[in-house]
Amino acid sequence: MVTQNPNLMSKASMAAMSSTSGSQGILLSEILTKVNNAKDKPKKMAVLQQYDSPSLRMILKGAFDPNIKWALPSGTPPYIANEAPKGTEHSLLKNESKRLWHFVEGADAETTKTQKETMFIQMLEGLHAEEAELLLGVKDKNLNKKYKGLTASLVKEAFNWNDNFLKIENK
Repeated sequence: MVTQNPNLMSKASMAAMSSTSGSQGILLSEILTKVNNAKDKPKKMAVLQQYDSPSLRMILKGAFDPNIKWALPSGTPPYIANEAPKGTEHSLLKNESKRLWHFVEGADAETTKTQKETMFIQMLEGLHAEEAELLLGVKDKNLNKKYKGLTASLVKEAFNWNDNFLKIENK
């Protein structure tokens, strides 16, 4: 009879852990890649609705709402991309999205322009490289160039938003 080393995980524990795949779930960049790869508008809408979350909505609103102006220079800032594999040593855009308000014009009068730019670079460097690229696309309002078929009209229709990117209230 083979006895298992007590310092090792059991096969059942290993199987349970592997099914969590980093335990952090799907990256927002992976969701938008699924939208990109969907063949037609109904399938693209279905992907957005399947992965609907406050953070996904926040990112898409920031990318497409013309009323949101970013208090950051356009283009790619000097940052070092985080090359850590998915699900390892990086922060998640779905968690960082709560801090994006700092970078919207008029939202944070306390933080200086230099502090905002430094915070943004730190955020980019902490994210997985794909999510950093996604965030840059949000800031520069050109996500539709990276993810084909991802348009303001698709997003509004998928989430039942009006032209101000607010939920349409049913009367």
